[in-house]
Amino acid sequence: MTSLRTRTSFGRVAALVLTLLAMPLAGCATAGRETTAAADDANDPLEGLNRTVYGFNQIADFLIINPAAEIYRTVLPDPVERSVRNFLRNLSSPLVLANQLLQGDWEGAKNAGSRFVINTVGGVGGLFDVADGMGYPYQHEDFGQTLGVWGLPEGAYLVLPILGPSSLRDATGIGVEWFSDPVNILAENNGYGWVPITRGATTGLDARNEYRGVIDDVRRNSIDPYAQFRSLYRQRRASEIRDGRSAPGGTTEFPEFEDTPATPAR
Repeated sequence: MTSLRTRTSFGRVAALVLTLLAMPLAGCATAGRETTAAADDANDPLEGLNRTVYGFNQIADFLIINPAAEIYRTVLPDPVERSVRNFLRNLSSPLVLANQLLQGDWEGAKNAGSRFVINTVGGVGGLFDVADGMGYPYQHEDFGQTLGVWGLPEGAYLVLPILGPSSLRDATGIGVEWFSDPVNILAENNGYGWVPITRGATTGLDARNEYRGVIDDVRRNSIDPYAQFRSLYRQRRASEIRDGRSAPGGTTEFPEFEDTPATPAR
């Protein structure tokens, strides 16, 4: 019989598989490596290893993830898919609230707490985002962002198997959240080990669909998709840590990010 600890660990890992696929790795795995200077500028001292993992992730995306996402998008009408996304976001509200508090963002914490109560009660358990129309927009926060707000450097760029683009700091954040998601903990401790697995897979498919416009564009137009996705990921994370505010000096750390849609159209 599988122990509770084993089941819990598996469930939490499965719950987070694919959740970083908003910016999955795609393109040509055999693209030429950058010079050492370029890799240093991109904070990618592990480029060789990262490109190997990148190639593996391409295969997984081509054979499994993207076909599953296509089926997901075909089967679910747009209104249903939006309700699924709203429900998943509502389930993440306790973690968002905790991270807002850890960052000392009291307005953000108020927003997250209000959204959770309003959407749980008035949005049929979170299926409808009624809070947004009341002036409480969705704000994503995770522990990697919290570490960034605390001033922890991002560390080397990493490409994680299946999970995709990351960094030493963000990978640490993922690890902390593996063991602290109250919704998954509650489900597993009450014998619903399938909940984290289903939640994680659905979150990944939804994210893959949400960002397919960016993914397809980079695949079609980038000479080196690996480098382009790395740049996009670092831009996005820097912006999230600043809550979208400009970097010191009035510009973003990665100016080209301003031309990249944060949420591509369906």
